[in-house]
Amino acid sequence: MALDGGFLYKLTRELNSAVGAHIEKIYQPTRDELVFLLRSPTLHKRLLISAHSGSARIHFTESKPENPATPPVFCMLLRKFFGAARITEISMNSLERVIKITVSSLNEMGDVIYPCLYVELIGTAPNIIAVDQNGRIIDAIRRSSIENGGRIIHPGAKYEPPVSLGKANILDDDIDGVVEKILSQNGTLDKAILGSVEGFSPLVCREIAFSLSGNTDILVTELTKLQKEHLKTKLCYFKDEILSGGNPVLILDKDGRPQEFCYTNIYQYGKVFELNKSASYSELLESFYTERAYNSRLKKESQDLLRLLSNLEARILRRKSEREKDLKKCQNREEKRIYGELIKANLHAITTGQTFAEVQNYYDSNLATVRIPLNPALSPANNAAKYFKDYKKLHTAEQTLLELIGEDEKELQYVYSVLESLARCENIGDIGEIRDELSAGGYIKSTFKGSKRKKENTVFKEVISPSGFRVLIGKNNRQNDLLTLSIAAKNDLWFHTKNIPGSHVILFSGGADVTDDDILFAALQAAQNSKASVSSNVPVDYTSVKYIKKPSGAKPGMVIYSTNKTVFVNPVK
Repeated sequence: MALDGGFLYKLTRELNSAVGAHIEKIYQPTRDELVFLLRSPTLHKRLLISAHSGSARIHFTESKPENPATPPVFCMLLRKFFGAARITEISMNSLERVIKITVSSLNEMGDVIYPCLYVELIGTAPNIIAVDQNGRIIDAIRRSSIENGGRIIHPGAKYEPPVSLGKANILDDDIDGVVEKILSQNGTLDKAILGSVEGFSPLVCREIAFSLSGNTDILVTELTKLQKEHLKTKLCYFKDEILSGGNPVLILDKDGRPQEFCYTNIYQYGKVFELNKSASYSELLESFYTERAYNSRLKKESQDLLRLLSNLEARILRRKSEREKDLKKCQNREEKRIYGELIKANLHAITTGQTFAEVQNYYDSNLATVRIPLNPALSPANNAAKYFKDYKKLHTAEQTLLELIGEDEKELQYVYSVLESLARCENIGDIGEIRDELSAGGYIKSTFKGSKRKKENTVFKEVISPSGFRVLIGKNNRQNDLLTLSIAAKNDLWFHTKNIPGSHVILFSGGADVTDDDILFAALQAAQNSKASVSSNVPVDYTSVKYIKKPSGAKPGMVIYSTNKTVFVNPVK
């Protein structure tokens, strides 16, 4: 990101349209954010100021954030000193990342006062500090720690600006001196510029290096005489872009996701990234940070479900392992029955009190003698009965364990299918559907108590086959069930990767003849939307929907089928 001094300098110009406007309302939606509702005869806008680490910024916004029922203390203080005030100045001190908003208002005595708000958008320590007209701090979003020393940011303390790093100011300093300072540094050129010039982000520094040499990592010592001479020209170009030219540019990756932004065109990424110009700097920042916040939320919700499913998988595997250990103990159940039969056959030769009996094993082909342990407290008949009882118990346990292990296998397959669906989620809605599915299955508690979450229309992925047939793809297990069991007709074709978690794919043929290309196309969709999406030679089963059945009590997305054929496709070429 490039919210550097140069960008803020141009943004401040844009914000100056608010000079003369009254602060009608002040909100604090979160601990680190403020929203001012500004109004004048020519302006009605919201000003967002954020001191959130990683997304600190200031710009006009169109969004209407939700506000807490009880305003925080800092918000109440701002309303006291800045409520109904008129903005008189929005300024920067050169290219330092500190914006000062000065207002005029009336105190309790009716006198005009000029408090100001310092918005410090500096690295990992952004802050919003309210200061009275005498330079004393009213309060701040973040107060300093007295124990750690340094700047004192506490109510009543005198406001001191952040410590300057002593970098050259390209707007005020002699350019020849700036060039000389850069060339005196060691290391790469971009790092030398970053350490020497105020207001330049790493992105801009790399762009200057790239424009000189075609390489963002060129060393200062590798610069030719001509490149050193051109360095001054490049610095003058960016100075002019800050002062007069330039335009808000959003840098997008191949999937259209915002990656960085700047106040001028950036060419170092070549054709890998796309440049998208915005109408204003505020619009650019709102677009960038809204998308970033959305992606952050998407990642968080996805990780929450991933953690839950991973824990569930581990729990099922542990339970299955314990049951398999118990199942092994049942393997000698037949021995118990044989011992019981042999004791019955030799009751005449066994007496109460014996600890063992040696009898001929007529179940053995060699009629070998076997030594059978006995309980001396029991009669021979009761010893036989005990062995029969143990046999029956082990036989019942084996049947129960086999059934339970089978259920564990089915539940594991279901978890794997949900994990695969989660990996393909593209938006919050997709994750919400999976969350609803897990909630309905009792795996997580519903977060909507007392009222059901508003249901949205199910949206399937849709493509068209070579012959023009519709192909719909389920994005999760509930969509798979809906698509296969409710929407598809019995003569449509159903596709799914063979023994691999993935989407149900329906080729809506209506019983009409389809070509081999149509079948391979639909099979490819099934492979690409499965756990085998990065594999080759993937087997995909297909059959008519009429041959698909859902067993009673089966998990969402789980079906059985027959009369199928198999094709092999390569989702990755």
